Amino acid sequence: MKIIILDGYTLNPGDLSWERLQGLGEVTVYDRTPPEKVVERIGDAEIVFTNKTPVPRETLHLVPCVEFIGVLATGYNVVDVDAAKERGIVVTNVPTYGTASVAQFTIALLLELCHHVGAHSERVKEGAWARCPDFCFWDYPLVELAGKTLGIIGFGKIGQATARIAQAIGMKVLAYDSRMDKSLEEEGLRYAGLDELFAGSDVVSLHCPLFESTRGIINRNTIARMKDGVKIINTSRGPLVVEEDLAEALNAGKVSGAAVDVLSSEPARPDNVLLSAKNCIVTPHIAWAPKESRIRLMDIAVDNLEKYLAGTPVNVVNP
Repeated sequence: MKIIILDGYTLNPGDLSWERLQGLGEVTVYDRTPPEKVVERIGDAEIVFTNKTPVPRETLHLVPCVEFIGVLATGYNVVDVDAAKERGIVVTNVPTYGTASVAQFTIALLLELCHHVGAHSERVKEGAWARCPDFCFWDYPLVELAGKTLGIIGFGKIGQATARIAQAIGMKVLAYDSRMDKSLEEEGLRYAGLDELFAGSDVVSLHCPLFESTRGIINRNTIARMKDGVKIINTSRGPLVVEEDLAEALNAGKVSGAAVDVLSSEPARPDNVLLSAKNCIVTPHIAWAPKESRIRLMDIAVDNLEKYLAGTPVNVVNP
């Protein structure tokens, strides 16, 4: 059985092992695969793994041997799952592997927006503190989060983990999700509609999947319903945000700060408006990437294939 990994480098730049997967078949790992090489590289393989390399309908028509596609991520929009189902191809994803890492990174971004730790460190190294006539100085407003409200859009495992950390530093939480588990509500944490969440949150953090219903959920109109000085964080999917609208709000001061680990087009295009917007942190899609998280991802991906080969598939996204 031939197993092709179209873009293995991001998951495993050399610090993990493909050994378990190699025990299941003849494995070929490509660090990266440009779109024009996808069909050629899949060839007559039965098993394909992809992280961000697209596998669209037209590709699936040209690789008749494929029976299983494992997405090395939670989001699976890189694969045309409807076309795969039509051809009898099972598509799996890897849920929950990055819960702790993404929640931790979300709070790291929030703390950076509130304290600008990196920028202040650089100013000290430049000599600004030594030149200051006072015992301390700061270049940015410093914000205490205790008592403030975090609005979380998408209250699955990552949203819930983020809420727990936020509560630990004294924040209140408003949560929005299409499916509500009222048993999660407690003092300082409750579900709210979007209107209430937008109006009542000091910080809005996105943890929802990218569907047509959530595409552009942060836009000029929704930002207008938020508090003046709100902060916005996106560690989920870039197209959840209308970037031009967010940049406009940042530059006007309506949004006091934003931090995004994802963009509408990745890697970042030089003309992306958020790169030059005021008070905007942009990181290169790394919330998921600590080694511990990537080990979990690898293990679950191999488990998915093993279960499929045993006739008991799990984490199937196109049943």
